[in-house]
Amino acid sequence: MTRRKSFGIATIAFVALAFTALSSTVASAQTKLQGVIKGRSGPEVMLQTADGQTAVVLLTDSTDVGQFEGALKARNKKMSMAALIPGLPIQVEGTMNADNQLVATKIRFKGNDFQQAQAIQAGMHEANVLNQQQQAELEKQNAELQKQQEALTEQQKLVEANKAAIAANTARFGQLDDYYIYDEVTVYFANGKTTVDPKYVPQLTALAQKAGTVNGYMIEVKGYASPSGSAALNQKLSEQRASSVSNILLQQAHVPMSRMLAPGAMGESQPVEKGGKETSEAESRRVVVRVLQNKAIAGIK
Repeated sequence: MTRRKSFGIATIAFVALAFTALSSTVASAQTKLQGVIKGRSGPEVMLQTADGQTAVVLLTDSTDVGQFEGALKARNKKMSMAALIPGLPIQVEGTMNADNQLVATKIRFKGNDFQQAQAIQAGMHEANVLNQQQQAELEKQNAELQKQQEALTEQQKLVEANKAAIAANTARFGQLDDYYIYDEVTVYFANGKTTVDPKYVPQLTALAQKAGTVNGYMIEVKGYASPSGSAALNQKLSEQRASSVSNILLQQAHVPMSRMLAPGAMGESQPVEKGGKETSEAESRRVVVRVLQNKAIAGIK
């Protein structure tokens, strides 16, 4: 009788254990998504899927980010979370949390997709520069109009209307794709050099502190080189300069990795034309650091 009772208890315990294991397996089931990154807000990535839906992917310190390599895409290269930029198609694996966010354990993307996304970002930056030039021209025209029409009431109203238009353009021209440029710092380099002059460290630290007051901020770092020398060398110089500035932001200014966009190496693609050749080349050897805020968070349409 005792033996049967013990057998029954053991059977019940085995069934309970099996049920617990099954429940644990179901709870930890992996979810897979594919889509294009539409924007980032800190550790949150907005992903647009093929059916037009938007999913929120949550990055953690343990998220495995990699780039497919090889003809069969069987190998992958370890990448930083900073590589997850808008316009990049990605494949995500993870588990859903209580807020219906996909907590990413693994993210993969193709190298050519990453290069194309970087090129798109560069094109948007060029468009932004053109808009800023147009803004400067509008401001110049407005100043001339104000001087000519200062004494007339109706003309003064026109000046005020122009001022309002310029204020609206300032916000619109300051937008980069889905982001608003909140502030920026430019770091200049000696010819052929990639080491950051110590005098820029306080400026970068102050920019990082200011960024911390901006809701949902991201930091963009883009390196440039002067046209002198080979294009390959200038591309490498711009990449190393951007990396040097990024390291200061991460290590000395303590900017979280999840707040950094992928450093951009622009090479000699955007030289500065200012004064003589020597001045233009000195101005071209630079890294531009921008604090960006998502337009949706900033309340800008």
